[in-house]
Amino acid sequence: MRAVFYFMCLLFQTALNQPKVPDEDFLGPAQCLDQKYTRLSCSKVFCPPWRRCIAGQCVCKMPNKCPQQKIKACTLDGSEYNSMCQANAISCRTKRPIFSHFSQSCKAEDKVDVMVSDSNNVVEIKTKLGKMPVCANGWDMAAANVVCRNPKGVDRGAEVASNIPYGSLDEATKWSKECMRVRCTGSELSLAECTIYNPEPIKTGVAVIKCYEEPPGECKKFLCANGKCLIHGKPCDGVDDCGDNSDEMCCQKCQGRAFLCKSGVCIPHYAVKDGIRDCLGGEDELDETDKAIENTFTDPMSEIREMRSSAESQLQCGIPNKQDDHSSRRKRSAGWEETLPTQIQWQVAIQDKGLIRCGGAYLGGCWVLTAAHCVSPKPKSFRIKLSVWKKHRPQSTTDIVPVKNIIIHHEYNNQTYANDIALVQLEELYLSDKCMDYNPAVRAVCVPWSTQQFQPNDTCIISGWGRGGTLKWANVTLVGDCEHYFKDRFLPGMECAGDLEGRVDSCQGDSGGPLVCTDASGLSYLWGIVSYGNKCSELNHLGVYTKVVHYFEWIRSKTGWPAVTKFNQ
Repeated sequence: MRAVFYFMCLLFQTALNQPKVPDEDFLGPAQCLDQKYTRLSCSKVFCPPWRRCIAGQCVCKMPNKCPQQKIKACTLDGSEYNSMCQANAISCRTKRPIFSHFSQSCKAEDKVDVMVSDSNNVVEIKTKLGKMPVCANGWDMAAANVVCRNPKGVDRGAEVASNIPYGSLDEATKWSKECMRVRCTGSELSLAECTIYNPEPIKTGVAVIKCYEEPPGECKKFLCANGKCLIHGKPCDGVDDCGDNSDEMCCQKCQGRAFLCKSGVCIPHYAVKDGIRDCLGGEDELDETDKAIENTFTDPMSEIREMRSSAESQLQCGIPNKQDDHSSRRKRSAGWEETLPTQIQWQVAIQDKGLIRCGGAYLGGCWVLTAAHCVSPKPKSFRIKLSVWKKHRPQSTTDIVPVKNIIIHHEYNNQTYANDIALVQLEELYLSDKCMDYNPAVRAVCVPWSTQQFQPNDTCIISGWGRGGTLKWANVTLVGDCEHYFKDRFLPGMECAGDLEGRVDSCQGDSGGPLVCTDASGLSYLWGIVSYGNKCSELNHLGVYTKVVHYFEWIRSKTGWPAVTKFNQ
C-alpha cells in the first residue's frame, strides 16, 4: 500500500511540475484576432440551417425557407412548426428561445423547461420524465453560457462551469437520484436546443453555474469579441467559453483533444466524424465511420445532420462524373501534361467570331465565368463550347451553346486588369429553362465563398490549350506575398500562383481559364481566373489570377442564384 501511495504522490507531483503552456502559444496571428471573428463569421465556419451566409456574416433566414421534417418541432407555448429550423429562424429574429422538443403531438406536459435552483445554483431540466439535475459529466462552459443567457438573462453567459457532489445538495429539497447529461455548441438560446441524454444514475455530481460578472480593472486574460474577459476558460480548446465562439476562431494549434481546422478554428473532439461538416474543407469528416448510437432523449443535431445532407445533395458541383481514371493525373508534376478527353469537366472554350481565344469555367445552370478582357458586350458574337479536348476538333461529348448575355464587372479596368471578371449567360433551349441537355462529360465547379478555404502554399490546378491544340493541365502553388513580385500592379481581388522555379505558369494556358483548388473532402473550387502573366516561365515569375472568392457576392447578385456554393446556402 505504501508503494502505491508513494507512486500516486509521485504522479501528482509530476503533474504539478509540468510546465504550463501559455494561451499565446495556441492563438493565431494578431491580424486574425483583430477581425473579431465569431460563430456568425461564415468566412471561417458554416452557418446553421436557419441562417444563411451574406457578406461574410450568418444572417437569419426567412422561416418559410426551412424545409419540412418528419417530426414536428414543439414550442414552449404549445405551437407546432415543421422543423426546429423553422422555430429557430423565428428565434433568430426575436432573440428569444421558443423551441421545446420534438414530437408528433405537442402536449403541454411534454414541454422541456430549464431552471436554476435557489440553493447551490444547481441546473435542472424538467421534461415529461420529471425534474432532474444536469449531470456533472460533460458539463462545460458552452452549456453554462446557454443557461446563464436563459433563463438567468446574463448576455455574456457564465464565468465558470463547475459541479458539486450529490451529497452536498440542500437536504431540505427532494432531489432526483438520476441526472441528464447535456451537450451544447454554445450557440443555443436555451438548453432545450442542446443534445439531452436519457437519465442516468448520478455518479460524479451535478452541474452548477456562476454567471459572468465584469471583473474590476483591465482584462489580463483572453478578451472575447463580445467583451467578455475569459477568467477561467481556455482559448483554442474546442469549447465555446466566450459565448460567441471567438476564443476558438483564431488558433494555430488546439489544446487537449480539440481538432484544428485548416482555417484556424478549433472544434470539439466529438464533432469529428459526426456526419456534420464543421471545417470549411471537410477535413473533420474524412474517413467517416459509423459511430455508436447514443442514448439521447432529444437530439437536435440529427435534424441539422439531415437538413445539411439534404441541402448539399441538391447541388452538384466540384466532383467530376466518373468518365476516366484521373488519379494518375493528379500527382505533382514538373510541367504541363495533356488531359484525358473528359478530365476537366468544367473547362469551357470561349469562341469569338469562330475562333477560340479564351477559356472559362462552367458554374452550373446557364452560367460561365471568365476574364473580362476575354469578352465584349456583344453576346451574339460568342459561342461557348463545353467538353472540348482537341481545340479544333469536336468530340462526341462536345456541346456548343449560344450566348444570351455578357455581364462585365462594372469596375473592370483594361489597363490595370483590376476586376478582370465577367459572367456569360447561356441561351436557353426552346421552351425550356435549361441551356443544354444532360451531358455526363460536363460538370460544374464550385464557387468559393471564403478567403479561408485555400491559403498560400496550397497546390492547385490550371488548365488550358495554350499554344497547342490539346487541353493540358499543370500544378501550381498559391503564393502569399504577391506584392513582392508585382509591386503596385498587384491589386485587391487578385491572386498569384505558379512555380518559382519557372517550369510552369498560366501564361502557357488560356486567358479566362480556371485555377481550381480541391479541399480535403475532394470538392473542387474555382479559386482563380487566368488574368495576366509576366515573363512567361522564367525564374521567380508568376501568373496573376482574378481571385474568384473576392467576387462571390457580385456573382450571386448577378446570377440571382440563391445557392451558388455547395455549402452555406
